[in-house]
Amino acid sequence: MSIVLTGNDLTFSQLYAVALRHESVSLASEAIARMKTSRAVVDRLVASGETAYGINTGFGKLASVRISPEQVRQLQVNLVRSHACGVGTPLSEAETRAMILLRANALAKGLSGVRPVVVETLCAMANAGVHPVIPSQGSVGASGDLAPLAHLAQVVIGEGEACYKREKLPGAEALKRAGITAVALEAKEGLSLLNGTQGMLALLSLALREADALVDTADIAAALSLDALRGSPGAFDARIMHARAYPGAATTARNLAHLNEGSQIRESHRPADKDSRVQDAYSLRCTPQVHGAVRDSLTQANEMALVELNSATDNPLVFVKENGTGDIVSGGNFHGQPLAMAADQAAVAIATLSGISERRIEQMTNPLTSMLPAFLTPDPGLNSGFMIAQVTAAALTSENRALATPHSVDSISTSGNQEDYVSMGMSGARRLERMLDNLRYILAIELLCACQGIDLLAPLQTGALAKKAYEAVRAASAKLTTDRPLAPDINAVAHLVATGAFAKILHEPTPP
Repeated sequence: MSIVLTGNDLTFSQLYAVALRHESVSLASEAIARMKTSRAVVDRLVASGETAYGINTGFGKLASVRISPEQVRQLQVNLVRSHACGVGTPLSEAETRAMILLRANALAKGLSGVRPVVVETLCAMANAGVHPVIPSQGSVGASGDLAPLAHLAQVVIGEGEACYKREKLPGAEALKRAGITAVALEAKEGLSLLNGTQGMLALLSLALREADALVDTADIAAALSLDALRGSPGAFDARIMHARAYPGAATTARNLAHLNEGSQIRESHRPADKDSRVQDAYSLRCTPQVHGAVRDSLTQANEMALVELNSATDNPLVFVKENGTGDIVSGGNFHGQPLAMAADQAAVAIATLSGISERRIEQMTNPLTSMLPAFLTPDPGLNSGFMIAQVTAAALTSENRALATPHSVDSISTSGNQEDYVSMGMSGARRLERMLDNLRYILAIELLCACQGIDLLAPLQTGALAKKAYEAVRAASAKLTTDRPLAPDINAVAHLVATGAFAKILHEPTPP
């Protein structure tokens, strides 16, 4: 069933359905009515000869330049063409589809003064699989994602490039093959297509979906590592979590306790006379506090992105009065600072998971801390085991720390100092994909090390739920008995992580 856009109630699940599963999309009748009403306000202003920014003026630093009525349409086309200055690797199909949907939904609110045909064309492009080629670099995140959205808008007007049925084509040809008529822009419509945060929002929304799955995977990896290191789950006591009531910490503590329930390894060293250690290293004992902080930070970033899903980020905005007249008001809703800060939060969260996972890997491979054979190989010396796997995890962790440097505090003045404080939100969101790739590999290495550690403790078994994760790892990677290249194993387990196979274990119904 088609997802119907109103501009007010788009959800993440609907966004993912359109971006990832090609769900169809259409425009609600009430949205069409609102758009027609706000469009009438723009048409009256153009006819009256009054001056309004972006309708019959230049843009940015050129806002004081008045445009004659006969040049208004050309102004919009020139705007799209001049702003198509993006460079770099094009956005993925999913990112592009998310951008199309988000821009359509923002315009569907009826506060932008564009005709319904503009949004209907965006919907038709998404439904037919006409995907504009959008370079990923060139936005400073205010006035919105101008360059990326200009490349999207080019195809709407029959210019630029688009991919259609796996073929890169001129935009006009892609529309023609799909049976879609290019839009002839009227006053303000070019500006409304360009002014918005939908580039950074698309990338951030898709990254948050992945990050949510990876924090669940990190809980599973930590639970297996805890057993491999014969750690104690005592620090996950619900009373401890209640004494410092962060919801994320409580969730992770419950997950860890549940995953290791019934562990024979744990029972084997429970008596004090069998284990002289009083407390585990922080990377084990403080897992709820660290993973929990990641969970809470991602929740806040999600909440900020959720507001943006149904926000009007155009400028100026058209506010219709009850009598049908209206005000056209310039403001700054295109500024990406909220999303830039949310992207920075997500980056810090990803780097944090990377760091603590790498420390657990080091704990398992280091014979001084693991109480296991050196580097998790039965015959250390002749074999190096997981020595270099830990080195790889360290390299990726270092890279993520560097990538976590905040973008939202950076600003370079643009447009003749008119746009003198910008968010850098697009670059902040764009780096998340690379960080998530690194984190998947790090968690894959931890899962491999933990399962190897558990094998070295055989015949003792891990907890019943954790064993499902163990079996998933072993289906992709056999126990290491003698040295072999581990890159294929890491890639295979990282692929399982990417599919959500481990995260799903936490959400399976508990057997009666």
